[in-house]
Amino acid sequence: MKQHDELLSTAIRAALHAGRDIMSIYDDPAADFGIERKADNSPLTRADKAAHARIMTYLEPTGIPVLSEEGAHLPYSIRRTWKRLWIVDPLDGTKEFIKRNGEFTVNIALVEDGTPIMGVILRPTPQPLPSGRGAASALYFGMKGEGAWKADIGEDEDIEHIISGAQSLPTTSTEQRGWVCVASRSHLSPETEAFINELRRDHPGLQLISSGSSLKICLVAEGKADIYPRHAPTMEWDTAAGHAIALAAGHEMVDANTGRPLTYNKEDLHNPWFIVR
Repeated sequence: MKQHDELLSTAIRAALHAGRDIMSIYDDPAADFGIERKADNSPLTRADKAAHARIMTYLEPTGIPVLSEEGAHLPYSIRRTWKRLWIVDPLDGTKEFIKRNGEFTVNIALVEDGTPIMGVILRPTPQPLPSGRGAASALYFGMKGEGAWKADIGEDEDIEHIISGAQSLPTTSTEQRGWVCVASRSHLSPETEAFINELRRDHPGLQLISSGSSLKICLVAEGKADIYPRHAPTMEWDTAAGHAIALAAGHEMVDANTGRPLTYNKEDLHNPWFIVR
C-alpha cells in the first residue's frame, strides 16, 4: 500500500473515532457540553476537546506535525520548516453542535508545500432509533490526483470496505437542477449577501441553501451546489480538508479578491475571503 493510502486510512479512522466521541456527548440528554469561551469569543465544548485528544492518538504516530484548532499553535519560525503537516478541526461547527441541528463535522487535511493534498470530513449523526432507523453518518474524502468520494457510514467501520464502497464525486449532475448557491447558516455577512445578489442578476432562478460547517464545501464537491462564497472570517482548519476534497472533485477554492488558490500554514492562519466553485 502506498504511504498516502496508509495516511488516508489513518485519517478516516481518526475521524470515525472522533465522531463517536462527539456523538456520545451529543446523544446524552443529560450531558453537560461544558461550554467555554475562547479569546475570540467562539465557543469551546467538551466534545471539541475529546475529539482533539482522540484524533491526536492517531495522527501523532505518523510523525507528521499537527496544526489543530484545539492544539498548541507553534510559532511560524518553527511551522515554516514543515514541508508536510496535518491541519485539523476536531469539531467544525461548534455553534451548530450547541444548537443540536446536526450540521457539524470532523475535518482532517494533509497539506504539502501549502497545498491540501488529502482531506477527510465526517458528518456524524445520532445513534439509530430503537426501531433501527436512523440517518447514516456521511464521510467525504479526497486525494490529489486520485479523486473524491462519499460514503454512508453505518455499523460497518472496516476502512477497506468504506473506501471500496464509496461513491465517486460528484454524485449529482448539474443538468438535473437549476443554479444553486450555498452559504453559511451562522455567518452570512452583508458582503456575502451582496455577492449573492449579484449572482441573482445572472441567475434569476438562483436557489440559496444555508448550511453549517465544512458541509458547504462538500455540497459543491457533490454537485449539489455550484458555488460557495465566503466573505467573512475563517481559519485554515475550517477549510483545509474541504479544499482538498473540492480540488480532488475538480473544483477550485480561490481568494475572492485575487482569484489565486488558498494556501496553508501561513504566518497568519486566517483565510482571505474566498469562493468555492
